[in-house]
Amino acid sequence: MALAIHVMKPRFSHANEIKVGVIGYGGAFNMGRMHLQDMQKAGMTPRAVAEPDAARVAVAAQEFPGIQTYARVDEMLAKSDVNLVVLITPHNTHAPLALQCLNAGRHVVCEKPFAITTEECDAMIAAAKKANVMVSTFHNRHWDGSILKALEVIRSGMIGDVVRVEGHMGQWGKPGDWWRSSKSISGGVLYDWGVHVLEYTLQIVNAEISEVTGFAKRGFWAAQSKWGADTVEDEGFAVVRFKNGVWATLCVTNLDANPKRGMVEVTGTKGSFWWDYDNHEITVRDGDATIVTKGRNPPVQWEKYYANIAAHLTQGEPLVITPEWSRRPIHILDLADRSAREGRSLAAKYS
Repeated sequence: MALAIHVMKPRFSHANEIKVGVIGYGGAFNMGRMHLQDMQKAGMTPRAVAEPDAARVAVAAQEFPGIQTYARVDEMLAKSDVNLVVLITPHNTHAPLALQCLNAGRHVVCEKPFAITTEECDAMIAAAKKANVMVSTFHNRHWDGSILKALEVIRSGMIGDVVRVEGHMGQWGKPGDWWRSSKSISGGVLYDWGVHVLEYTLQIVNAEISEVTGFAKRGFWAAQSKWGADTVEDEGFAVVRFKNGVWATLCVTNLDANPKRGMVEVTGTKGSFWWDYDNHEITVRDGDATIVTKGRNPPVQWEKYYANIAAHLTQGEPLVITPEWSRRPIHILDLADRSAREGRSLAAKYS
């Protein structure tokens, strides 16, 4: 599906001229270190870290000797020559921090999700265009082995025409005490893994979005959570209708007493493709026979994300994860949240 995008002229002759600063270091999954290492592998130059936690700053200085460290974002923007900023912060900070950096003339990469609301995405896209800089989302899972294999199988015609895509992530248990369990900070239960599953879905279904319907159950776990009334939903469920007749569902739940297998299943007219973190299964009907093929997912190709960012900024190579592409799953999540509250389906503004 073609998307209207803003074309930015190349700014750098060589990738090493792209001087990178990260906002946030440490925390979950050591993502500050991971981003800097991955950008370094793509030829870019780690330059600065903005992080208020002194202990994390000390770790950053040890892992990247000579790197500049700042306690505040405004200080980094004022004093460093960083020209690309990566946001590794809670979801509700992505839009305000991105706008601060974009308005200061810096290119920006946001950890996913891009933002929480469609309105925030719109503001970030407008700011990038005004400053003639790049903004993108770190959708590294665009290159997961599972989705690459799924696309290969679907495009081969093995499972026929796609009818529906079903995404499911579940457990039975109280949400954790970290910020991802706060509705106001994270956006809701659908936003964390749900944005990955929707990004997979949008690769599979090359069609415009027609409408979104959302459902939510709240309150069961709230009394036991540190977040109280601000705890994420016990379960979130979204139905996406596409204009080509395909539909998709997304369920993320903390009420799954009998956890379903897998993450995503694509059903076609001739068969299905199912996958989880490590494995996939292809089921095809041939007359009365059912043929099942099981396999391991191919290796991830996450390095392609920052390779594309570097090539875009130096050679003008088309950006794979454009801000308009990044807005599509957020628009679905935003509509699903509003739909659940209003009790009705909502038409898509951005298809």
